Amino acid sequence: MARMHESLTPVPQFMKEIQSKNVPRVPGTAVFLTRTERDTPPVMVWHVRHNRALHEHLFVLRVEILSVPWVASRNRITIEEVAPNFWRAEARFGFMERPHIPELLTASRSLGCTVDVSDVTYYVGHETVVGREDGKGLPAWQERFFAVMERNAVHVSDFFSLPNDQVVEIGRQVSI
Repeated sequence: MARMHESLTPVPQFMKEIQSKNVPRVPGTAVFLTRTERDTPPVMVWHVRHNRALHEHLFVLRVEILSVPWVASRNRITIEEVAPNFWRAEARFGFMERPHIPELLTASRSLGCTVDVSDVTYYVGHETVVGREDGKGLPAWQERFFAVMERNAVHVSDFFSLPNDQVVEIGRQVSI
């Protein structure tokens, strides 16, 4: 995780690059689910690199599942506008709760967030675990174990109750 944080791009620098490279801005809202607590999420950088465009309204969401069964609604979400039309939010849920991100996005409007919730595309990163080719990775039985766990895990769009026809998955391989 520390290595990932070293490669993150600060939001002001990222937005300056978007402007200087004349990256087209398309109508609508892009919601990027991320594990990062700061800076530009890697999935947003990958999206721009491969699609050469970015939505007008951006909403970056980090979800934390706490070790308590329920989280009071007043403690559910914190939001800040980190750049014009670029919002960063952190949502907290208890381990007994079922996160519903579209409802959370709608509720964020009452906290001052001005994203357009009528035209939303959700972007999620998907990592596929693969063995290292240099022979320095995990033993083969552990690689197979990780592969089985990954295959049997609940899909992120189902876990967060995302509408299937509004989700874009950007994948990459991670060597272990």
